[in-house]
Amino acid sequence: MIDPLRDLASVREATDRLLTAAAGLDDSGAAAQSRLPGWSRGHVLAHLSRNADALVNVLEGRPMYVSAEAREADIERDAHRPLAAQLADVRESAVRFQSACEVPADWRRTVELRNGITDAAARVPFRRLVEVELHHVDLDIGYELENLPEEFTDREIAFLAHRFSGRADVPPTRIVAAGKGSGEWHTGGTEGAPATVTGPAPALLGWLAGRRDGADLDTAGGLLPALPPL
Repeated sequence: MIDPLRDLASVREATDRLLTAAAGLDDSGAAAQSRLPGWSRGHVLAHLSRNADALVNVLEGRPMYVSAEAREADIERDAHRPLAAQLADVRESAVRFQSACEVPADWRRTVELRNGITDAAARVPFRRLVEVELHHVDLDIGYELENLPEEFTDREIAFLAHRFSGRADVPPTRIVAAGKGSGEWHTGGTEGAPATVTGPAPALLGWLAGRRDGADLDTAGGLLPALPPL
């Protein structure tokens, strides 16, 4: 069951972790390459700020972004600021998001995200949590997939498995977490015998989220299913 208020508390904690870690950078460190191709750490921080404001738009019934072009332009505009300005923006936009979530409203209502995607309003805090946690890893400042809270990792694996479920361009796949955080999920299409992919939960998440190539996962001698970009 989705608990948006509990997820909001997790968003606050994850944001505080990210801000504390990023405060150890300097301006040149903020301008250095992140783990995302073509994006500096400044791009990642700018994206986090603008995503918080975009989710406020979603909760208040406005388009998430004016356009895809405007989204990219805003990130590029804000990516090259000094670190202090970046961190202040992340902090202040996070407060705006939390405030929007605290306005009494029906969490069961349907909201519209990018590209016509819809979801329950109650899932918006978790979507924000995903942004904060995964982009903290993308900053490449010592926070790894293995550092993510176990509950978050399991939930995000389940979320991504559901996202790819029923897609004909994804082979039917059984996903099995080994060791700590064990669990099992199914995704992909329905034609053919399912492939089985096994590994530690952080490694599975890295593969599903496009953060790792899956080379450390066990496929029982078969090919690792190819996943479309998120």
